[in-house]
Amino acid sequence: MSGLRIAMWSGPRNISTAMMRAWENREDCVVSDEPLYAAYLAETGLDHPGRDEVIADGETDWRKVVAAMTGPIPGGRPLWYQKHMSHHLLPDMPVDWVFGLTNVFLVRDPSEVVSSYLKSRATVTPDDIGLPQQGRLFDRLCDRLGEAPPVIDAGDFLQAPGPHLRALCARLGIPYSDRMLSWPPGPRDSDGIWAPYWYDAVWKSTGFEPWRARETGLTGAALAVADACRPVYERLRAHRMPVA
Repeated sequence: MSGLRIAMWSGPRNISTAMMRAWENREDCVVSDEPLYAAYLAETGLDHPGRDEVIADGETDWRKVVAAMTGPIPGGRPLWYQKHMSHHLLPDMPVDWVFGLTNVFLVRDPSEVVSSYLKSRATVTPDDIGLPQQGRLFDRLCDRLGEAPPVIDAGDFLQAPGPHLRALCARLGIPYSDRMLSWPPGPRDSDGIWAPYWYDAVWKSTGFEPWRARETGLTGAALAVADACRPVYERLRAHRMPVA
């Protein structure tokens, strides 16, 4: 296979869509938005916003999705950025196919993720925010590669987007482009059909939002979910990519 297929593994309520914008704004890169989402909804039966639209518009056979994601790069571009949600990896889904991709992990403090998630959903579990799945995939890749794949912490990234993107491009062996730091506002043809439910802020954006401290004030079950996910988050964050 020619070209570089970059799989960015994130949980929900992170900067994953803005990161997709950054890569799509490069002239040499094509992007895919959560290609496993339709298969995930069809398999789990979960009632997400726009569920029927997502299933009707997407591919519900994960095997076909995997074949596409590891196949030829659309448009013959040298780079293919795939925005993946780690919770879309179903328990019975083999993950050996990811070894054919160049994998990067995008993490965020679980307290912030849970707080943001509960603004749109009534309840949350650890698996909903994807950190357990990220941890298992990370371990598989470490065993396979003999080293940790790149890890980016969203909080660190937003304090220095340019240096982080430069470091990631260097790690991936590709040239950096300043085009990754800003983009025109509005929707994209590449956005998933679910974009009207989730992408309002990104549609208004022209670059990465400035970092700011966030008070989450979690209690009860929500705090328990964040606490359950914190050990995985801290373990992955310990491997975050060094930035000059």
